[in-house]
Amino acid sequence: MAEAFILQEAEYSYVPGSPRLALGPLDLSVEEGEFLAVLGPNGSGKTTLAHLLNALLVPTRGRAVSFGLDTSDPANTWEIRRRVGMVLQSPDHQILGPTVEDDIAFGLENLGMPRERMRGEVERVLHGMRLAALRDREPHLLSAGQKQRLALAGVLAMSPRAIVSDECTALLDPRSRDEVIGALRRFNREQGMTVVHITHRLEEALSADRVLVLREGKPVLNASPHALLECPPLLEELGLELPAALRLVRLLQERGILPEGCGCEPDEVVRRLCP
Repeated sequence: MAEAFILQEAEYSYVPGSPRLALGPLDLSVEEGEFLAVLGPNGSGKTTLAHLLNALLVPTRGRAVSFGLDTSDPANTWEIRRRVGMVLQSPDHQILGPTVEDDIAFGLENLGMPRERMRGEVERVLHGMRLAALRDREPHLLSAGQKQRLALAGVLAMSPRAIVSDECTALLDPRSRDEVIGALRRFNREQGMTVVHITHRLEEALSADRVLVLREGKPVLNASPHALLECPPLLEELGLELPAALRLVRLLQERGILPEGCGCEPDEVVRRLCP
């Protein structure tokens, strides 16, 4: 399988010449169609990594390649940002149109897309993100969750090959978080879109294909979510608690009510408890 992102001994420092690195050295590859979750405390380099992936930043040392394009070459910048969409923590920083529909069309207009095709793409994304009923709504009248779905819709309308979400659920209530994460997973699984999701929430990382944990700019774990769950000291260091459903499953396993190896999906738990 082809690689969406490759970082080779990549480093970044916000102060030129300073030995203090915000990130790195980091070797990382992300396959096309993979869902990678990135965890770590504040200041661990998560946002710096996100910005390296779509050429908002260029490594001070080492190399970053996005879909075969070296981010250090200015000639590649526009195409990299077309292929790699970014969703930020605050949707207000991304929303520019006077209405929901206009905002989704904004990027397509900048691409010079023919109007008929643009209408079709806007309709596709409006329905895919469940925003069709809000098409004429002014963005400032939307809820926080609706705004974040709109920001994601504006990126998806550009048909990127990857989405990099930089803690885009941090300011949302649980229901809105589920809607946004559900959309990311749906596009990943149904369309094979590569997703790099930066988060502070363990539950959002558990369904990823792989988890990268950063600390002080360096990787401390690059493995499956299961491997992270089996490392309680690291979870404690990161200040992460197991999701309630998983805590319940483990309690039932300790008491012999559920067998070892039982997952925490509700359907499986109910089936085992009520055969």
